Amino acid sequence: MIIAIDGPAGAGKGTLAKNLSSFLNYAYLDTGLLYRAVGLKMLEEGSDLANPQAAEQAAISLTAEHLKDESKLRDEAVSSAASKIATHAQLRSALLRFQREFANHPPEEHQGAVLDGRDIGTVVCPNAEVKLFITASLEKRAKRRLKELQNRGIDSIYEAVLEDMRLRDERDVQRESSPLQPSEDAFLIDTSELTIDDVFKKTLRYVKDKGIRYGGGVSAS
Repeated sequence: MIIAIDGPAGAGKGTLAKNLSSFLNYAYLDTGLLYRAVGLKMLEEGSDLANPQAAEQAAISLTAEHLKDESKLRDEAVSSAASKIATHAQLRSALLRFQREFANHPPEEHQGAVLDGRDIGTVVCPNAEVKLFITASLEKRAKRRLKELQNRGIDSIYEAVLEDMRLRDERDVQRESSPLQPSEDAFLIDTSELTIDDVFKKTLRYVKDKGIRYGGGVSAS
């Protein structure tokens, strides 16, 4: 069983994916970490982010160990680098196999997988049983990101965060390879005025309607 979750930065898809994977006991993969790991690797090696061949080579040499240092991977510079290199078709192809292998063959103790990213439902797992597209207004997403940065002790200005997110959205939507867009059969959720709990319960109701059986202590009603 595969649940594909897509959407722009700051919409809440990562939080939803973690909550769903925990509740359903599904394996979870934040595919954005793959791109962040490649971005971090390139920054540390002084590689040109605009060089698609360099990005491809960095992706090919990527291992599970590169995904463990989340403190570095969540850095804003790494996040920006990930968004820039994600436009390279060669890089996306190099990481596609890793993502599909995880989705189709999750660890043995899991009966399914939850993947979140930008093109999971459209490219990585087009046959996923459940496809979700999580979005929110640019302003709301920027405020959430600002709060996140401030909670991590990073001085930030709302206007700068807003502009960075606007540019990131522009790159994601306009890139030639796997642009950010909902699949035709995706369930769209606008989280602008919803709480985390609202989004989770709304999703569980949809999962139930799709005929996916689950257990746990949280009601979908």
